[in-house]
Amino acid sequence: MSAPFAHHFEIRLHDTDVAGRLFFAHLFRHAHDAYEAFMRAIGAPLDALIRQGELILPLTHAEADYRRAMCHGDRIGVEVQVLELRQRSFSIGYRFLSEAGEVAATALTVHVLIAQSRSTTPELPADLHAALANHLATN
Repeated sequence: MSAPFAHHFEIRLHDTDVAGRLFFAHLFRHAHDAYEAFMRAIGAPLDALIRQGELILPLTHAEADYRRAMCHGDRIGVEVQVLELRQRSFSIGYRFLSEAGEVAATALTVHVLIAQSRSTTPELPADLHAALANHLATN
């Protein structure tokens, strides 16, 4: 198991509500940006997977908990780890951290491999499964 993957961003004005705080739904956009960067870093860039048409990994569940406000101009770090890994699905955990290291929010997304053909039950390719396993969180 390796350290969590790190992704960083800054809260922009278009991310905020009228109070200057991160609009709640935009947390998922930033989680998805972190997920895309993570997948690229482990050798499974989503753009390539989509172009090849071999893997379809739709998000089937998402949840978040907000612990402190994230405001316009804040620099946020996102720690990304695989929380659960199965034969055809995986869940990703996200910890949104302030510059001071305080947990501002957590999120979870679940991705499930679906078959291009209904005649087969797909499994994650061995190389993708192994790459995800390298980032599996230990409890």
